[in-house]
Amino acid sequence: MKLSRSLAAIALLGLPAIAAAQSPEDTAAAALKAAPVFDGHNDAPMQLRDRFGNVISGFDFEDTTHTGEGHPQGAVMHTDLVRLRKGKVGAQYWSVYVPASLKEPEAVQATIEQIDVTKRLVARYPDELQLALTADDVEAAIARGKIASLIGMEGGHSIGSSLAVLRQMYALGARYMTLTHSKNTPWADSATDAPAHDGLTDFGRDLVREMNRMGMQVDLSHVSEKTMHDVLDVAKAPVIFSHSGARAINGHARNVPDSVLKRLPANGGVVMVVGLPAFLSEAARQWNSQREAERARLSALWLGQPEAVAAGLKQWGEANPVPLATISDMADHIEHIRDVAGIDYIGIGGDYDGMPSGPVGMEDVAGYPALFVELARRGYSRQDLEKISLRNALRALRGAEAYAASQRGQPEVENSVKGE
Repeated sequence: MKLSRSLAAIALLGLPAIAAAQSPEDTAAAALKAAPVFDGHNDAPMQLRDRFGNVISGFDFEDTTHTGEGHPQGAVMHTDLVRLRKGKVGAQYWSVYVPASLKEPEAVQATIEQIDVTKRLVARYPDELQLALTADDVEAAIARGKIASLIGMEGGHSIGSSLAVLRQMYALGARYMTLTHSKNTPWADSATDAPAHDGLTDFGRDLVREMNRMGMQVDLSHVSEKTMHDVLDVAKAPVIFSHSGARAINGHARNVPDSVLKRLPANGGVVMVVGLPAFLSEAARQWNSQREAERARLSALWLGQPEAVAAGLKQWGEANPVPLATISDMADHIEHIRDVAGIDYIGIGGDYDGMPSGPVGMEDVAGYPALFVELARRGYSRQDLEKISLRNALRALRGAEAYAASQRGQPEVENSVKGE
């Protein structure tokens, strides 16, 4: 064969057969240089609230590896500028999460406070971070060597069931909203709450229409399967799952079922694959279930004796260590989404600083290159990797903007508010 002779000649000359034998490490590095990671979900703003009360004048985001010293459990933040650079992160959706347990008016105020602290953090590091409101902003920031910083709201409780508040959150810079968090809203069912609405209510459908009209991305992480389908029935712009996995690989309700994955190509949406171990490893999910069953058994056995329950649970944990999720587990989710939906509908949404740790080898935001090396080992091309790291997420954002541009001049969707 002529090709074989050519490669043999190159070998005899002692020259590297670059095109034919590029290592997985080289393929991943080239992809991430051309298309750095566009991460869909990072909870560092929550850490600013919980650890520092949003007082950040003395906070050093360059290096947060010492933040465990002031934490009750010694937990170190997963995110800082040094590790973001090591992780080849070029764009980041910062989550302005507030607890779903808050009453709606309190949640609205807390969300505005989180938007404020996120903007202040970005402004403090102008050489490293740049606020981004559009896909063009993302590309411009990356071209300047900065991390494009977008804002995403996690949970519809953040708008107090008001389209007016939704519009003002968009005006403040929020560019996606996760429709629910751990609990139902008055207009949408959560994945982890007892169904109350059979998906979306009429108001919920209007809300999706208004988000599409404005160009705010609809995030379906945390919502029930029925809510996912109801949104896809209404949505005219690409949806995202800012931090979810594939339910066929791990059966957690937070992950995306095949029935929804099959509909993604028609919508153009993207599943940004999460790094949370309990959503990645089926063995870890089963372990959590078994631990809760053991807790229930001990609580019934030692009624009114919490010390005995705690001691028994500790003993069970020592005898049954939690299975560790791996980079390979995360790659399995990506592979399944590719097989069902296609390579064009996959992104990355780590959930760092919103979980105890990422999988082994990806414990913090510095670990993303290891995932891309694993994918390259599995035969993903540089073009495939670029789509997963950046280009699919950017396309979905542009799709939301394009639909909003087509609706210019259309009136706002209105909902009635109570008078005095």
